[in-house]
Amino acid sequence: MSAEDEGADLRHVDTWIFDLDNTLYPFGGEVQAQMDARMTAYMKRTTGLPEVEAHALQKRYLHEHGTTLAGLMANHGIDPYAFLDEVHDVSLDSVSANPALHAALARLPGRRLVFTNAAASHAERVLDKLGMAELFEHVFHLEAANLTPKPQARAYESLIAAHAVTPKTSAFFEDTERNLSPAAGYGMATVLVGPHAAASTAAFVDHRTDDLIAFLQKAQVRDAPAHDIG
Repeated sequence: MSAEDEGADLRHVDTWIFDLDNTLYPFGGEVQAQMDARMTAYMKRTTGLPEVEAHALQKRYLHEHGTTLAGLMANHGIDPYAFLDEVHDVSLDSVSANPALHAALARLPGRRLVFTNAAASHAERVLDKLGMAELFEHVFHLEAANLTPKPQARAYESLIAAHAVTPKTSAFFEDTERNLSPAAGYGMATVLVGPHAAASTAAFVDHRTDDLIAFLQKAQVRDAPAHDIG
């Protein structure tokens, strides 16, 4: 955790929005590797390309469209729900409950939401495995966004409308830098999470941390009891 983020002043925040994969559980783990391999296999079958080229195209679609799925839909007319089912059919053996993170999240006053480019079923499985489902009021997943992924503006607009989010009193935590840009544009406080965060120089990133638990433990928040969901 960088020195600048010790005790970040977030006393204005009453809505806490978190990405899921690589944010609420460790960056670069087995789950992401499994999903990446499944996406490459899907790309090979769909395009007929060799594995190396299929993987390169997969990453190009991710960069250009926000998700591999969005690129496949735009260029190959695939069944998005079959793709989501296949890609998210992964083992969660590497994911486990983290009592320290649970406590750090529980101290946050107001609402907590998950905002993810993953499928609803995947988000539900992961939150259950983490033992955190009761901490979050809602999960805004890819289906809820009409398959429009971050960082497309419509995804943020849909989240704000669906859950009556007031951006000026919200904070968004993400491991992907570019996904914070639209949030900042709407007026949210932005926190980049992960081992790469300290290297970010983006003006739209307000805070950077490689240790989400420590960041949340030290953050200055309003003097109010944490909202108890459920």
